[in-house]
Amino acid sequence: MEGGIGLPGESPGFLLWRATLRWQRATAAVLQPFGLTHVQFVLLASTWWLGEQGEAPSQRQLAEHCGTDPMMTSQVVRRLEAAGLITRQLDPADSRARRLGVTSAGRDLAVLAIVAVESGDRAYFGRVADEPSLRPLLRSLAAGPA
Repeated sequence: MEGGIGLPGESPGFLLWRATLRWQRATAAVLQPFGLTHVQFVLLASTWWLGEQGEAPSQRQLAEHCGTDPMMTSQVVRRLEAAGLITRQLDPADSRARRLGVTSAGRDLAVLAIVAVESGDRAYFGRVADEPSLRPLLRSLAAGPA
């Protein structure tokens, strides 16, 4: 229906919403044995990955990298620190900033969880994983408005 209200099953936003919910549920199930929520996984894995690139990220850099709210990132990082998975240290160049690192237990958990999540992604995306437009389309949507 041009310019009017169409069927929900044809709305790109509604379809993305449904696909996202199904993917989130599948990912939560994959992460459950590791005792991680999805956001904990993303922040832990990203801290590990950034560290592997030679950078101990600040909490703000981690939040920007993940696209998460800085306050929520701080709260989750504190939980990961309390669990012995992440370290937070004052940045010698900026007393307001904390530099993040991953403990050996955090690294081991991150690597195992990444393998499991990637396997879950292959299962979820299955028949569309090799679509040539999938990754460019997702990158474009993740980047935000042009």
